[in-house]
Amino acid sequence: QVQLVESGGGSVQSGGSLRLSCKVSRLSWNRYCIGWFRQAPGNEREGVAAIDMDGITHYADAVNGRFTIFQDKANNTLSLQMNRQKPDAAAMYCCAASGGLGAYYSPMSPAEYRNWGQGTQVTVST
Repeated sequence: QVQLVESGGGSVQSGGSLRLSCKVSRLSWNRYCIGWFRQAPGNEREGVAAIDMDGITHYADAVNGRFTIFQDKANNTLSLQMNRQKPDAAAMYCCAASGGLGAYYSPMSPAEYRNWGQGTQVTVST
């Protein structure tokens, strides 16, 4: 079973940058998608960014142009570079993996994913 362990969370000033990492183990699917999701208190979990087995990336409108998702396959790591942080970015960030994908899938939908990490907290100070 896929294992995901996040790191890199912490406090960042509004307008600052932070990089999250996710160690991904046992990712053996030919067709898969891995992504970052976040959930703030009182809010539903939402997709932030995702990348599939072909390197195609997807971003939420709220972060497009400021966040970058990338996968280091050699080191089994998924990263999320977050620049120009806004106060509303404060949340618990989790990485997730979905495998055995069919022809159609929803990379930004939490319902697409069955494997989740424990999460790493990000706070944004003003």
